[in-house]
Amino acid sequence: MTAPPRDEVAHAETAARLRVVIARLARQMRQHSPGGLSPSQWSALVTVEDHEPLRIGDLADREGVSAPTATRLVASLEEAGLLSRTSDPSDRRTAYVALTDAGREKLEWARGVRTARLVQRLSSMPAEDVQRIVDVLPLLESLLVDEG
Repeated sequence: MTAPPRDEVAHAETAARLRVVIARLARQMRQHSPGGLSPSQWSALVTVEDHEPLRIGDLADREGVSAPTATRLVASLEEAGLLSRTSDPSDRRTAYVALTDAGREKLEWARGVRTARLVQRLSSMPAEDVQRIVDVLPLLESLLVDEG
């Protein structure tokens, strides 16, 4: 059995470190979730924003939850005035959800709060380190895959 090429090992180590850093940073951002919503509710709002109008079943698929769980999420967000639900005129069993103006405002506000937290962290770093982060952002963005 031959050893994997050096590049493969280096890429695997880099991928593992990158995965851990991104996951931990995302977890820290979620743990300080503003606005009294759960991470699942925030995630559902963003998914609806990205794909609205969206059938509840499609929301369940995109969020990786069961249809009853998605229905409960939608109900809680609808009750909070953040989502609206409409029936498909051609099939009353099908409901579509979309953000309300309040839902859009809440997302914008929460993004501002999270951005401010990152600004605080960046402000405590040396300018050279912040510039290194700025320089690598296009590379990190190139890793994103449009999941349509």
